[in-house]
Amino acid sequence: MTGPLQLVLGTISLVLLVVAAVMAYRAVRAMVRIIRTGQPDDTRTGPVGPRLKTLAVESLGHTRMLKWSAIGVAHWFVFVGFYGLFLTLVEAFGEVFDPAFHLPLIGTWGLWSLFVEVIGTGTVLGILYLIVRRQLDHPRRKGRASRFAGSNEGRGYFVEAVVLVVGLCILGIRAAKVAAGLDDAPSWSHPVSGLLANLLPASPDLVSVIAFVKIVVSLVWVVVVSRLLNMGVAWHRFSAFFNIYFKRESGGGQALGPLQPMTSGGKPIDFEDPDEDATFGRGKIEDFTWKGMLDFSTCTECGRCQSQCPAWNTGKPLSPKMVIMDLRDHLYAKAPYLLGAKTASETAPDYDVLKPSDEQVWTSGYARIEGTNDAQAHRPLVGTLEEGGVIDPDVLWSCTNCGACVEQCPVDIEHVDHIEDMRRYQVLIESSFPSEAGVMLRNLENRGNPWGVQASAREDWIKEMDFEVRQADGPLDAEVEYLFWVGCAGAIDDRAKKVTKAVAELLHTAGVEFAVLGSGETCSGDPARRMGNEFVFQMLAQENVATLDGVFEGRGPGTRKIVTTCPHCFNSLGREYPQVGGDYEVVHHTQLLSQLVEEGRLTPVTPVDRKVTYHDPCFLGRHNKVYTPPREILDSVQGLSTQEMHRCKDRGFCCGAGGARMWMEEKIGKRINVERTEEALGLDPDVISTACPFCITMLSDALTTKKQNGEAAEHVEVLDVSQILLRSMAPAGTPGTEHGAEVGTEADDVAGTGSAATGHTP
Repeated sequence: MTGPLQLVLGTISLVLLVVAAVMAYRAVRAMVRIIRTGQPDDTRTGPVGPRLKTLAVESLGHTRMLKWSAIGVAHWFVFVGFYGLFLTLVEAFGEVFDPAFHLPLIGTWGLWSLFVEVIGTGTVLGILYLIVRRQLDHPRRKGRASRFAGSNEGRGYFVEAVVLVVGLCILGIRAAKVAAGLDDAPSWSHPVSGLLANLLPASPDLVSVIAFVKIVVSLVWVVVVSRLLNMGVAWHRFSAFFNIYFKRESGGGQALGPLQPMTSGGKPIDFEDPDEDATFGRGKIEDFTWKGMLDFSTCTECGRCQSQCPAWNTGKPLSPKMVIMDLRDHLYAKAPYLLGAKTASETAPDYDVLKPSDEQVWTSGYARIEGTNDAQAHRPLVGTLEEGGVIDPDVLWSCTNCGACVEQCPVDIEHVDHIEDMRRYQVLIESSFPSEAGVMLRNLENRGNPWGVQASAREDWIKEMDFEVRQADGPLDAEVEYLFWVGCAGAIDDRAKKVTKAVAELLHTAGVEFAVLGSGETCSGDPARRMGNEFVFQMLAQENVATLDGVFEGRGPGTRKIVTTCPHCFNSLGREYPQVGGDYEVVHHTQLLSQLVEEGRLTPVTPVDRKVTYHDPCFLGRHNKVYTPPREILDSVQGLSTQEMHRCKDRGFCCGAGGARMWMEEKIGKRINVERTEEALGLDPDVISTACPFCITMLSDALTTKKQNGEAAEHVEVLDVSQILLRSMAPAGTPGTEHGAEVGTEADDVAGTGSAATGHTP
């Protein structure tokens, strides 16, 4: 059945195949060479088994995408269609020459035919749904609220059009074959194309024409993406597999929780004796590791990270998506200089070539400099528009380290690690950071706490307790089960001290033997590390490890237990201190209290008639996956009515204090804590509960402002879950347990009669 038409179309197809194959080979080789210019990172290759399992689960199971329900299902069909139906492209090369051609062995097999039918139909319906969603969420309709704001819309349209046309061609070829009587597969295996066949003429030539269209569209796609190495919306189809395999956590977890040590040349930096040529942080694009460059290359521009970012959602210039896009575009524009194909001029050019479009002005300077030129070669990684910076300083310092971007990214990009690495360079090398944060750093260095108070102030709360609180002096006594790490806020901040006293009283009531360090405790170093000052973190961490090792002297694994009320300390002590030789069993107070309630050692008996909504602290929830224990505590209290905010658990919204933002003034856009408090108040609660001293401060401040403006009822309060639990153990009628509009307005509304524990948050 091969005629002149088939010969012409087939010849064109083969020529185009050769061109596309050569271009694809050159593109992949170039991309690999560029990525290999990054610094080494030997932690990404093993163990192989767990990494392969993670790759299979995340890709085939689409576990990250399915968090977006219908979008995830639609994308799964498009994903499976791209790879699973590759053989239909092979078959099309035969069909363009011979309309009756079938794949050897499986071409007429009913199950294969049904698979093609189902996945082909699913691909068409899936891409149509994704096209509709892109238009419904388009920036022209939603502005900044669109997750596609700042994405390359034209490239997205191109990819969507290719998928749609190829999907239709798959069904069209099958329908044309049926219509022409050339399909030998059983009729039950092609129900959709069988129906479509009724609309088509019985023309074998039509089979070849549709097959030709499928080949041309597919290979044009290959040619286009081969010319655009920074077209992440297309290249992620290949690079995502490698990015998932080489992710930070081989067991499948996201790049959350602990920050990684600063490395240079693939080795951790020894801050006591650093190499003279050590690279501190990332000051140039080539300072990133090869995995960082793979991250940049894999971004799909889907905007899930952007849609969840608290900074972006409150009018800040930070979009995690556009940070990665900016770094990616700069990497590939500077690539000829990195590979030695071009040599940069001695001096930087004048950056008056910068001409951001109207749309780009509000997107952190995205695509300020286009193409490859000396301007790209000399650009500072972080700098203002006038300085030609790739990333604006306001973008860098807006990040709260909440981890929402990492949690949502379907291809495991490690946004927070990259932002922190750039901060490290700015702080340690450029000494460039918000001035108010400098006060915090000096206080950490000189006084061991962000507030700069005397160490003796850490013991003030102990004097207010009506039972003896044991203080560690040398190795702990054998009967002491836990060291209670109070933390800077818990010992110094008035609001957080109430939580400290509540937890201490609950532990005492439950018969848990614990001790505190008192004035011997110093900051865990989290604010310094998240600020980017790795040197101060290392100093504080090593000092604390020496103290803790002395306290736990003679104790083996499983007996070096620490409980803390601060999720930031919880994360540092438990997950970052092993990097400096400190291995301890660290639990958050909500975990321990939930266990004590379950064991019957704490029994809530008094109903607390309150409507409560719980706010997930980022460093407890998203970073460490502790979602259940606080809710179990609240569920154990009689009389409580709980209601979740729309943004909760792994989609929880930050309070605005993480990433050392607690000590930086919020000057751009709406305050994050106000946004979160308004969301909570929308449920009309009596109590906004949480489990973090930073969150208590931020939410309380916003609530106080709302009360002053008449936008919140006076009886609404912010309480830690431990404070609510303690109230439920007080005698009936104790202030704080009764109900009514006036509840919570009394200044001396303590948790229990005679208790020195928590009162109302002012």
